[in-house]
Amino acid sequence: MIDRPRVLAGATIALLAGAALLTGCTKSEDSASPSTSSSAGGQVVATNSPAGPGCTLQQYGAPPLDLKNAIVGFSQSEKEANPFRIAETQSIKDEAAKVGVKKLLTTNAQSQLSKQISDIQDMLAQGAQFLIVAPLNSDGLEPALQAAAAKKVPVLTIDRKINSSACKDFLSFLGSNFVEQGKRAADAMIKATGGNAKVAILLGSSGNNVTTDRTNGFVDQIKAQAPGIQIVAQQTGEFARDKGQAVMEQLISSNPGINAVYAENDEMALGAVTALKTAGKNPGKDVKIVSIDGTRNAVQAIVDGTINAVIESNPRFGPLAFKTAQDFYSGTAIQPGIIISDREYDTANAKDSLASAY
Repeated sequence: MIDRPRVLAGATIALLAGAALLTGCTKSEDSASPSTSSSAGGQVVATNSPAGPGCTLQQYGAPPLDLKNAIVGFSQSEKEANPFRIAETQSIKDEAAKVGVKKLLTTNAQSQLSKQISDIQDMLAQGAQFLIVAPLNSDGLEPALQAAAAKKVPVLTIDRKINSSACKDFLSFLGSNFVEQGKRAADAMIKATGGNAKVAILLGSSGNNVTTDRTNGFVDQIKAQAPGIQIVAQQTGEFARDKGQAVMEQLISSNPGINAVYAENDEMALGAVTALKTAGKNPGKDVKIVSIDGTRNAVQAIVDGTINAVIESNPRFGPLAFKTAQDFYSGTAIQPGIIISDREYDTANAKDSLASAY
């Protein structure tokens, strides 16, 4: 495991099956950071960014609200066919029940921007008074955000950033530092390859900051720290296992010298494993693989020796999302970005950490 201060908070806290980490904050940010109990599902607040007075209920222009008497809407961006989306949606549902929300409306955009816009508008029509949104893309949700603003309904975004103004178009963003994830994946790749490799990047879907940031973080870190590593191909697998497999099959044919793969999520990495095995290669040995997410299947693949390292991207946003909402309505100023700290899995800890993966 890479032993660095920036991952220590998440990487050194042991989890048991079904157990959770504490969500906390740095001392300098106590007044503005949400803090939750041990039900926080493994998320640890790393930073609030940028520093400042934050956004209050009065500044946002929203009316007071008791969540126990409220209708809350959750807009999921992609079909729940992969562990990240399944865990994310379930976390929102579980915490809404725990908090005692009067009614939770849930929708799924099925990876269609137009549907996510209409989903949000439909929830507003059904009386949603607070919205939690996992955006499909960083741009394009303006009609939905305008509809929410017209009804003075706060919008809290999770897991993907949107290119809009905090405390105006939306309340705050909860999620990971995706550039940092890319850098950590690069460090893991350097360790796995000894600093010499021909790497293919399986890109996530276009149009969102997750793909852009995970790519830039990885590429910049490789360039700065490992000139012996060549990035010989970059192709989108759209965060899907079957497409990751198809892309890997093409890359094996067009670039037979590839001996390392950086997959921007675990599903694509698992697809690459299948493609490499089919081609007669030995993933994890002949071809080193590093990915991002922290799904149980990927962590198991580390144990099995077919993936070398995984940087976590924690999907259990429910406790932090509802604590942020509670703080907002109780008068706390909410920062525009609440960044969580993610763990890291490799051969040193994968077996012992398997039960806590999602």
